[in-house]
Amino acid sequence: MSDVMPEAGAPPMSTPEEPVPLGVERTPTGRAEVDVVLGRLADADHLPADGHIEVYEDVHRGLRSELASLDARPAAGPVPTPSHRPHDPHHHPHHDNRS
Repeated sequence: MSDVMPEAGAPPMSTPEEPVPLGVERTPTGRAEVDVVLGRLADADHLPADGHIEVYEDVHRGLRSELASLDARPAAGPVPTPSHRPHDPHHHPHHDNRS
C-alpha cells in the first residue's frame, strides 16, 4: 500500500480547491504611501502559494522605494536652538554684580 495515512486525530490532508486567506491583519502605519504598498499583501490571500512570491517581491520593491524617497527629500530646515538674550554690553554672565 503506497498511500500515506494521517496520524490518528490529525485532520485529513487535502488540497483546497481555492486559496484560503491567511487572515493576517495589517496595522496602518500612518503613512498613506506605505499603507498602499502593504495593502498589496492582501492580493496573496487570493493566490495559490506559488503566486505569493511575486506579491512579496512587489511589496518589497515598494517599501524599498519608499525608504529611498525619504533619503531624497530635502531636510526640514535648521534645528532650532535655544533663544539667547540680545547682547547687553553691561551683562557679564560670569560676573556676579551683587554687592
